[in-house]
Amino acid sequence: MQQQHHRICRTRRALMLALAAAALSAPTLTQAQAPTGMALATYTGADRMQRLVDGAKKEGKLTLYTSAPVDDMKAMTDLFEKKYGVKVTVWRSSSEKVLQRGVTEARAGRNDADVFETNGPEMEALVREKILVPVKSPTLNDLIPEAKFKHESWVGSRLNIFSFAYNTNLVKKDELPKKYEDLLDPRWKGRLGIEAEDADWFAGVVSLMGEQKGLKLWKDIVAKNGVSVRKGHTLLTNLVASGEIPLAITVYNYKAEQMKNKGAPIDWFVIPPAIARANGVGVNGHAPHPNAALLWYEFEIGEDGQKLLLSRDFIPTNKKVETKLNKFPLKFVDSAKMLDEGQKWEKLYQETFGVQK
Repeated sequence: MQQQHHRICRTRRALMLALAAAALSAPTLTQAQAPTGMALATYTGADRMQRLVDGAKKEGKLTLYTSAPVDDMKAMTDLFEKKYGVKVTVWRSSSEKVLQRGVTEARAGRNDADVFETNGPEMEALVREKILVPVKSPTLNDLIPEAKFKHESWVGSRLNIFSFAYNTNLVKKDELPKKYEDLLDPRWKGRLGIEAEDADWFAGVVSLMGEQKGLKLWKDIVAKNGVSVRKGHTLLTNLVASGEIPLAITVYNYKAEQMKNKGAPIDWFVIPPAIARANGVGVNGHAPHPNAALLWYEFEIGEDGQKLLLSRDFIPTNKKVETKLNKFPLKFVDSAKMLDEGQKWEKLYQETFGVQK
């Protein structure tokens, strides 16, 4: 009887020791529930950034689809790689082709892109294709209202402001138009240029004037003085700097500012309210490198990325990064509305300026 009691005691102790060992080796409830990968998109714990950094370093790479100028994006990727040790592969094309490639690959079940970074309307189209994932970032609280959207599937990282640009050797400052009607002046005959795909700018300007009145004014300007249509905002800005086009109607202000700061004979101005569009960043919901993708998202809208954008004369959307470049009234392009009404405005734009497709 006594021997049986000892055996029971020994068995009980062994069982308790086994359970204790199992408890020590098993993950805690917190560890088991801790999110990884794409689950971090909606995780708001205090260790979120550290988890992203650790995960991104393990993944080691990131693929980015963008329409940003090559030199500007290289500055961004260089800083990101230096800070986090994550290699970035960039595929760069027009915003339309970024959208087209993203949709084509998603429908084919391919997911090469981790991050999309392009114009607002194209980002909205990616949302509607259910390609982008909503992200709950604490940094969203630092952004201007116009950079944030209810779906949270992309966010504005910088503002593109449509501005005039003029060659300072060919156009005097006191000659500059103060209102759009001034472009009817004969002095502008054969001296005007515009970008080929700025239907969103056109929609904003014409809507402010009143559609019927606005359409008539621009048709009159084209009929009286002519407007040279060129594809690409960077190309158009370069043509102003070279003197081929003395006055461009739609360039991105940051590119004119960049060239001005490098000593080119160019400057820019706006007729208030200036038309502005949020360009932004979003994460592929099926990103092959989810941690690196989310980390890039945080980098681009955080202070490091935003200060770099400002240093390259972009207008950042993070309120913690001060800029003097946008101290004038702005009317923002509604990217979702533009997506819905895009065909109408593209047709009107093409008809008004004689854009050949």
